[in-house]
Amino acid sequence: MNNNSNSQNMSLGIVGFGAFGQLAARHLGPHFDITAYDPSPDVAKVAQQLGVRLSPLPSVAQADVVLIAAPVSSFEQVVTEIAAACKSGVLIVDVGSVKVVPSEIMRRLLPDDVDIVASHPLFGPQSATAGIKGLKIAVCPIRGRRHARLAAFLRKALGLTVIMTTADDHDQEAAVVQGLTHLIAKVLLRMGPLPTRMTTRSFDLLSEAVYMVQHDAPEVFEAIEKTNPYAGTVRRRFFDLAADLSVELETTLTTPTHDETGH
Repeated sequence: MNNNSNSQNMSLGIVGFGAFGQLAARHLGPHFDITAYDPSPDVAKVAQQLGVRLSPLPSVAQADVVLIAAPVSSFEQVVTEIAAACKSGVLIVDVGSVKVVPSEIMRRLLPDDVDIVASHPLFGPQSATAGIKGLKIAVCPIRGRRHARLAAFLRKALGLTVIMTTADDHDQEAAVVQGLTHLIAKVLLRMGPLPTRMTTRSFDLLSEAVYMVQHDAPEVFEAIEKTNPYAGTVRRRFFDLAADLSVELETTLTTPTHDETGH
């Protein structure tokens, strides 16, 4: 990883050139020579605008650093293809919202002579419109020692706040942080259209949260709620507590007061 954009850049292969792959290319372009693979023909125009060369997956997997931005649904197949084509000593990093399952897949399928880091940028295209400096990224070392160098690059070159953690700890916290945010956003969207005139600051913040996630691909919500091993427990507890609160409110509303009973 190069901190000096004037020196010869390392090569970066981005596998999956959707919304996040494109965001990564915008910010990593000054530091890497980038190629990308995506099965969709719709990304060709954006790739050209960003100066990214589209290539077949085996060619992209030959880069010095491989960034996997593929959906969880195709993750195992993608890792299998990368494993067959990547060169010895490559650094492979994924950027998915869930870490335990992808980490296990990469550890199991990738060759022993490659370094693996599971990461989760705690932002997306909507929350990064004003830039990424100061935003958070979780970094989970899986194999090898280059996670420290990667973390230093993320801090110094991109200005990110790096949180070193494990895949398991990440998923436990993300089940609440992401799981509940996306869940509440889905419910509020179904209640829409939401008021925009007489709103409080707290409601404006809720609306902002809805806006940030409402354009995420459906695969993101499914990964957060179905692939995270802790999401189901958090979701059920949330609904159970909401149901309990509803019962408490109904009981309070139907219980006669002292004045109504004459006592």
